[in-house]
Amino acid sequence: MTPHYQYDGSVVGLLSAIARLLLDKVDAETTTLTPRRPTLFSEGFFLATDPALAQRLCLGLQRRTPAAAQCFSHALLAEQQGLETSLLRYAALALTHGDGINGHLTHAAVRDIVHTARKVLREVHRMKGLLRFEQLEDGSFLARMEPDHDILQPLAQHFRQRLRTQAWFIHDLRRQRLAHWDGKTLHLGDVEQFSDPGLSAEEHQVQERWRAFFQSIAIPHRHNPRLQKSNMPMKYWRYLVERPGGR
Repeated sequence: MTPHYQYDGSVVGLLSAIARLLLDKVDAETTTLTPRRPTLFSEGFFLATDPALAQRLCLGLQRRTPAAAQCFSHALLAEQQGLETSLLRYAALALTHGDGINGHLTHAAVRDIVHTARKVLREVHRMKGLLRFEQLEDGSFLARMEPDHDILQPLAQHFRQRLRTQAWFIHDLRRQRLAHWDGKTLHLGDVEQFSDPGLSAEEHQVQERWRAFFQSIAIPHRHNPRLQKSNMPMKYWRYLVERPGGR
């Protein structure tokens, strides 16, 4: 019978569960791991969350196999259901074989993690170009987004370097999380409700001019909606200044 384990459903819980199983030297290839579900009868062994173990796993991966650690962390950001067992097996293989593990795509778990990490990285790259920062009345800037993956932190780290002299917010409305750079320190956290002070008068003028420019450079007879949607899916249009509301 395949050993089955459960955790509390949180990221820290998942990391600490993987760490515990690896410390106990379970056979990752014959072990499964899933979030605990509220059922009448418990299925499998429950592994309690231990933040210290979670940190130990992250530090161990980073120290022994940096490239695999990065791939592992990007796959975590996908928030993909059913990936837990692959994460467990990938971590076990990475700690045994090192960074070369990413080339072993014939292994199902490695393939799952590498492909998932690539999807996350593609969205991070795409959002670096699609985020639109709007100037607020208080002089700070705000960008809104609803990404498929939990990519707020890597985006915030990118814009901390790119816009280091300006105060800004990035609001992930899907997860109600907020990144705030005040010019010195980056803050990330959950928000129940975020009320911005409204756009500045200058921002309204800039947006009108940008939309006019966008319309003026359009070539009607070369309009190709299918190609446009292929290069920039409509789900990202909502917060584009040049296409307000995704119209």
